[in-house]
Amino acid sequence: MIYLMDTSLKGIVLILLAGSSIILERNRVISQPICPNGGANCQISTGALFDRAVKLSHYIHSLSSEMFNEFDERFTPGRRFLAKSRMSCHTSSLNTPEDKEQAQQIQHEDLLSLVLKVLRSWNDPLLHMVSEVQDIREAPDTILWKAVEIEEQTKRLLEGMERIIGRIHPGDLENEIYSPWPGPADAVPGDENSRLFNFYHLLHCLRRDSHKIDNYLKLVKCRLIHEGNC
Repeated sequence: MIYLMDTSLKGIVLILLAGSSIILERNRVISQPICPNGGANCQISTGALFDRAVKLSHYIHSLSSEMFNEFDERFTPGRRFLAKSRMSCHTSSLNTPEDKEQAQQIQHEDLLSLVLKVLRSWNDPLLHMVSEVQDIREAPDTILWKAVEIEEQTKRLLEGMERIIGRIHPGDLENEIYSPWPGPADAVPGDENSRLFNFYHLLHCLRRDSHKIDNYLKLVKCRLIHEGNC
């Protein structure tokens, strides 16, 4: 006899399976902190630090892509958010290369500087994202979990990049000017669509910037650690 699983139960099972895969990936990534001893006592090689930073940046980008797709599938049908999302991101004032070909024309010092600027530019937006998602009606718990995880792991990545840059170019850390976040766009009071679009746009920009960071770090690691042979 064939038993049909209740639709709601199917949904719970899928969430549990997705959560399990995310937890396994998280444990794999954070099982090796970027610098376990911290401070000036970090004895890990620069190559190993780069390797851990690249893994962490890839993990953050994967989470941001999953969160964007999940939000998009659940909240945007019929709302035409994509047509409205042409507005620029708060990091658009930073002159970042748009693709791998452009990035390859830039010195590694400048790419590392851009990574640091973009990461610092996301401090406040990520805190807002974690707070905002808790107030969105019908937002799945998986979106909240990913928002919290991205905020925490981005702080770890920023700390790791400051350590790496401090080794390669001592004294450059305090000179980096990042692009401040102006705050959430004004939403019409009581207009849930306006609020959802603002969150959608924030996720869109996060996915875009996390992808850039991931690509830049892989390129710099290839140049400095593998001498371009990768």
